[in-house]
Amino acid sequence: MTLINESHPEEFILLGFADCPWLELPLFVILLITYPMAMMGNLTIILVSKLDPHLHSPMYFFLTNLSFLDMCYTTSIVPQMLFNLGTSKKTISYLGCIVQLYFFSIMGSTECLLLALMSFDRYVAICRPLHYTLIMNQRILLVSIVWLTGMIYAISEASVTVKLPLCGINKLDHLLCEIPVLIKAACGEKEANELTLSVVCILIGAVPLCLILASYASIGHAIFKIKSSEGRKKAFGTCSSHLIVVSLFYGPGISMYLQPLSSISRDQPKFMALFYGVMTPTLNPFIYTLRNKDVKGALGKLISRIFSSK
Repeated sequence: MTLINESHPEEFILLGFADCPWLELPLFVILLITYPMAMMGNLTIILVSKLDPHLHSPMYFFLTNLSFLDMCYTTSIVPQMLFNLGTSKKTISYLGCIVQLYFFSIMGSTECLLLALMSFDRYVAICRPLHYTLIMNQRILLVSIVWLTGMIYAISEASVTVKLPLCGINKLDHLLCEIPVLIKAACGEKEANELTLSVVCILIGAVPLCLILASYASIGHAIFKIKSSEGRKKAFGTCSSHLIVVSLFYGPGISMYLQPLSSISRDQPKFMALFYGVMTPTLNPFIYTLRNKDVKGALGKLISRIFSSK
């Protein structure tokens, strides 16, 4: 590790896959393709949900928030990755690293809570339909609480991490600035930070995941009670998309954040960050579009309207 005389460096060198340089070109091409796909896909979901009156329901309001969040999430890391992979310069300024750390943490924390809120929406719609309108009329308040809570948790954890002494270390064995990697790179006593990170991850990750699983256990029980096969199919269809998205996001996130930092292998954070920071935002719009008849219908109408106007 290169040492410098300042308490924190002017810039960080992001090593990425320095020991596997042959990976850089394929990864650059993949990011160059998936980033525009993620932006266009999520933007399409937002436009379709806003323009089609049939999609002006709480479920699609939450989906619009998820799409906006995913656009911000992937934008917080991919442009920097493309720059570093496409040039010989593998650096990020200290200020840029801190900004990326905050944004990436805020989006990740908020998505954990938003996915839990979306599962609660499906629970109320299927298991408590008579209370649905009353509860979900407060959707703006619910989403505001989710965003605010995600920001508070992420900012508090990131702020504690930023204060850790780096002892002049300016090399990070990662593709981006992420909390576990900065804690691992820090010197001195950091057990308290690791413990704080574990507690925050349990509160912001494990607890919402338990609520999601409990919601879908109740939903599954309620679906089996539906006598109409068409009703069961519709209820399962609206929930299966969300379950796939939850699995894609939480699977890599748990393997990264809910295990001791000492047990994390060298390249694991890089692949996990690529998955939940790039692949998941790219796949989400396609999952919701391909598995949802309402979205597919609204998208078809929008496309036909655009071509007919020409």
